[in-house]
Amino acid sequence: MTDPRTISIANYDYPLPDSRIAAFPAEKRDDSKLLIWKNGNISQDAFRNIAHFLPQHSLLILNNTRVVEARLIFKKPTGAKIEIFCLEPGDQYHDITTALAQQKSVVWKCMVGRASSWQHQTVLEKKIDNEKTLYAKIISKHSDHFLIQLSWTPEDLFFSELLHIAGSTPLPPYIKRKPDASDTERYQTVYAEQPGSVAAPTAGLHFTPSVLQQLADSSIETAYVTLHVGAGTFKPVKSDDMSQHEMHAEFIEVPASLIEKILSYSGSPIIAVGTTSLRTLESIYWIGVKLLRNIHDDDLHVGQWEPYDSDTSIATRQALEAVLLYMKKKNITTLITKTSLMIAPSYIFRIVDILITNFHQPRSTLLLLVAAFIGEKWKSAYAYALDNDFRFLSYGDSCLLFRK
Repeated sequence: MTDPRTISIANYDYPLPDSRIAAFPAEKRDDSKLLIWKNGNISQDAFRNIAHFLPQHSLLILNNTRVVEARLIFKKPTGAKIEIFCLEPGDQYHDITTALAQQKSVVWKCMVGRASSWQHQTVLEKKIDNEKTLYAKIISKHSDHFLIQLSWTPEDLFFSELLHIAGSTPLPPYIKRKPDASDTERYQTVYAEQPGSVAAPTAGLHFTPSVLQQLADSSIETAYVTLHVGAGTFKPVKSDDMSQHEMHAEFIEVPASLIEKILSYSGSPIIAVGTTSLRTLESIYWIGVKLLRNIHDDDLHVGQWEPYDSDTSIATRQALEAVLLYMKKKNITTLITKTSLMIAPSYIFRIVDILITNFHQPRSTLLLLVAAFIGEKWKSAYAYALDNDFRFLSYGDSCLLFRK
């Protein structure tokens, strides 16, 4: 087995002209193109017909996270703008839901635009309307974020309400335009439910109620997990090899009922909608491995190199049953933890058989995941997409990949 830490990211590059990056979504969600890769064969269709290409009696799992309005613009008394991008809650909060439910004040890890012009002792003020005001104060500076205390009046508002009122949709950095009113709806899946992401699980943007109904009519069951997508999903790989790249940890929420459902589909295809769903599902296996190895309860976070340093002889069913037993003992119906799982060539997939995903950036960890899933043929798939006018990245087209 090749150690993915030795992988050269230069081998996962391809030419992507700016003109091929979708700045806006397709007029209708399910009008986007669909590339189908199966056993090395490539074809294409419209996404609205995806049910025709999926096996019946399979289980399709989507990420039901909801993007929050995480981009806040403050003005200094001089008129200079300071942008605060809320990444994730401070470490004192057990999960994102708890942090979003805070009243009066909250501590958040943030990126700060024009930080050099913000003196640490200065409290920024954002007047929302005659009754509502938001304040921001720097607590500390770290290598990749600032720790910011946000407070507001009236104090009985939840932080989630404040973001909705005062913030804006944080589009990916490669979309070179300001968010407009349409992004509020279109940079959100139709089944988004759990607030907490700062980026959309973009493979799900193509789904419509009509497509979901066609899946049900084809005896394809749908279920949900939650991974709150962090800004780390856009973090470029700057090192020559992967050993120096650090994956950001992201919150995941997995219901016990879903694990039971996966076990009941043993032998039938499991379909992940998006790399976020796939990473969440595969993380369940590694959590089970931790539990079987008697790792302390507080250390269920899945590290990025864990699959490559751990015992891989444990059967998938055994690992998933260990997670269910743990949840039963703890009397919890939903497992909440974090994952930094990196999936790269040589990874052995434990749960997912089929992946629906968009086209990813060159030299990215998401492209490594695709290469792990279908092998070196990823180059042929991406070359086909470039030659056939597919649109790339978050608002771009989709592909359906059957695991090699």
